[in-house]
Amino acid sequence: MPFAKINGIDLYYEVHGQGPALVFAHGGGGSHLSWWQQVPEFSQRYQVITFDHRSFGQSRDVPDGPGPHAFVQDLTALLDHLGVEKAAVAGQSMGGWTVCGFAAAHPERTSALILCDTTGGIDSPVAAKSQANTQERARGNLSEILKSAYARSYPERQPAMCFLYQQISALNTHLTPNLVKVLFSVKNDIRAIVEHQIPTLLLVGEEDVLAPPEAMASIATQIPQAKFVKVPQAGHSAYFECADEFNRLVGAFLQEQVR
Repeated sequence: MPFAKINGIDLYYEVHGQGPALVFAHGGGGSHLSWWQQVPEFSQRYQVITFDHRSFGQSRDVPDGPGPHAFVQDLTALLDHLGVEKAAVAGQSMGGWTVCGFAAAHPERTSALILCDTTGGIDSPVAAKSQANTQERARGNLSEILKSAYARSYPERQPAMCFLYQQISALNTHLTPNLVKVLFSVKNDIRAIVEHQIPTLLLVGEEDVLAPPEAMASIATQIPQAKFVKVPQAGHSAYFECADEFNRLVGAFLQEQVR
């Protein structure tokens, strides 16, 4: 199994396919496995890179480690380890903080930025309100948030898929204490993203209650080159709940922006 020895930890990662590099960064309820509906599709045209954030999946943090504060440095070191000079970066929920932070810190290495059901550490009054609501919903327990990680009707419409989502989430057994509070304390300055006109797609499920459409729309207004789209019948995990539509939208965006 591939591990990169970076920043004091062994970071688990996988690489599939050939072509321009495309990174998928998972959310707080997932791991590299979350992208099982995207990897077969996009690896036909791209070098798809998935990984487990530190303290998720098969990656471990050091005792009293930095947790989310090291996510951007970990992704940067992973791409260095793989010899990838430039990549399109896509992140869902928590992973949005990682890829947005990477694009802000390394705009010259970012061919495109895709934020999926995430405000990515970008400030706005509406985003701040949604984060406060999420923290209240969490009540100090990530499992409370995971109950809202998909559309309310999803368990009834797709019981087997919902069960799989829950099983993937249950594999995370070494989470950072107070993960949500720590993550929300990380803020990303997007001036470099705007100044370098990095092609940006903001995609959100119409029924997302954790990063609601109005919060993401408020982020989109800060990035003049951004494209904002909503996915019907999807909640906070559009990539999982409506994979075909997600893949179509992201695929069309990448085909237009990444050569």
